Amino acid sequence: MTTGYSDGINHAFAFAAKHHDRQVRKGTRLPYLTHPANVAIILTRYGRAEETVIAGILHDVVEDCVRDGYTNEMLEQRIGEKFGRSVLDTVLAVTHRRTDDDGIEMSSDDRKADFLSRLSSASENALWVCAAYKVHNANSILSDLRRTIDANSVWSRFTGGRTGRVKWYRQVLDRLDEVGFKAPIVEELRAVVTALEGQA
Repeated sequence: MTTGYSDGINHAFAFAAKHHDRQVRKGTRLPYLTHPANVAIILTRYGRAEETVIAGILHDVVEDCVRDGYTNEMLEQRIGEKFGRSVLDTVLAVTHRRTDDDGIEMSSDDRKADFLSRLSSASENALWVCAAYKVHNANSILSDLRRTIDANSVWSRFTGGRTGRVKWYRQVLDRLDEVGFKAPIVEELRAVVTALEGQA
């Protein structure tokens, strides 16, 4: 189990900071790095091993940082070399793929279906990372809704608005149930998804 700090975790934050450098959280001015930092906190709170925390910190790098001359393949190679194959496999398991196994571009709906399908073969570490980053994302929306008088200013950030976003979180939660992931974090995710479903 991790104590919450190590050279590896520090290195992962530096790597994520470099690649998420100019990115902000959707619809906000918050640096994107606040998201992987919170995912790391959540995983540490549940006593997850360092390798899982590192994967949580890096979980969006391959999906969101293909720019400035970096390809998916280059990012994958760098993560594998710096943090090991197991961390890379965990990151890839929770990455929304843009193309299928035949290299064909997938639609947004197909990408979501592909993500849910791949959870059935994901490792326990990957399921923890998936649950942790959904917990943070959903709680962030819930917090923003509680601070505003205009709920649409929050929901309009997302394709599909309120209906699409809440449905997606419910689908992920249901899929975690279906694959038999019974870790305590699932109940935290269930609580926040239920709370979102109750928001107008």
